[in-house]
Amino acid sequence: MHGPEIHQGEQAGPDQGADRDPRGPGPADAIWLVSGIGEGPQLARALLARGWRLRVSVVGEAAGRAYAPHPALELQVGALAGPGAIATALVEARRQGGFRWVVDGTHPFAERISADLLSACRRLDQPLLRLQRLPVAVPNQVPSTAPLENWGDGGALALGPGGLPRRQVLNSLQDLAALDLGGKRLLLAIGARRLREALAYSPAHSHFARILPNPTALALARAAGLADGQLACVHPRLGLPALPPGSGPVGIGAEGPGPAKEPGPPRPGAIERALCRRWAIDAVLCRQSGGVTEQLWSDLCAELGLELLLLRQPQASSQVPRLEFWALLAALGHPGGLPQPLG
Repeated sequence: MHGPEIHQGEQAGPDQGADRDPRGPGPADAIWLVSGIGEGPQLARALLARGWRLRVSVVGEAAGRAYAPHPALELQVGALAGPGAIATALVEARRQGGFRWVVDGTHPFAERISADLLSACRRLDQPLLRLQRLPVAVPNQVPSTAPLENWGDGGALALGPGGLPRRQVLNSLQDLAALDLGGKRLLLAIGARRLREALAYSPAHSHFARILPNPTALALARAAGLADGQLACVHPRLGLPALPPGSGPVGIGAEGPGPAKEPGPPRPGAIERALCRRWAIDAVLCRQSGGVTEQLWSDLCAELGLELLLLRQPQASSQVPRLEFWALLAALGHPGGLPQPLG
């Protein structure tokens, strides 16, 4: 780990677990969760409630604030420094008792972190599971989710009325060049690191971006050529619930009948909706990341009548069992219990 470390709860004593073989399996009451601000906080709460001891690793301090203090929670802030460092951390942890499980709860587009976790865990025969985000329910009024399968081979794109499909999955940012975005105002919600690449291929008339409120993201957005008036530094709502399939969209729509509620934080999507209206957005480009973020953009675009462009999710490794939230909890079970079958 690089960067500061924040420890919550009591540290193990210097002699605790000293007689354990560091090459052996860890005990049945500790989990290492590598995650962020998506489903991670809810998963951490559920595991702590079941009696697990938990180490949570996040990249930045803002993500760390999504995890409430708990005596059995150790929070580490900083980037993972490759498979060698991860393996070293696992061996060191085994001297203090080790981890029954490592859980990869990172963003689906964080390919390098997932690959590093897989490499280190395979080297040490450390059980590893991956959190699979919930699939997004596509609104009925959206006619097509066909991918641009033939773009690289020169195949023609099937565009809908007005020159754009209502909903389109892109294999890469290069696919933007084949879309009729002339005269359109495009909102980029793909993270700051790929803004320059997106702008290089996009033929849209105007570009705007929602980025995280940190100096690195702002510097990258400015370096890509976006002016401050084209940027919104917004931190997504933290700790949004991971809903079971079929439970409906998150945060978009009417409150329903009943007495007025006390004022509170903006509902998920309120800031994004306001940005789309203020900037007169015609189309949104976001990542096909699954979970609450993609669901939010899907619902918002359907509500406002905007085109939705989705950057295809990378293919995850088949070597790591991928389980949705509730299936993952069932597989992890309880401390001291036998592992649940994954089939």
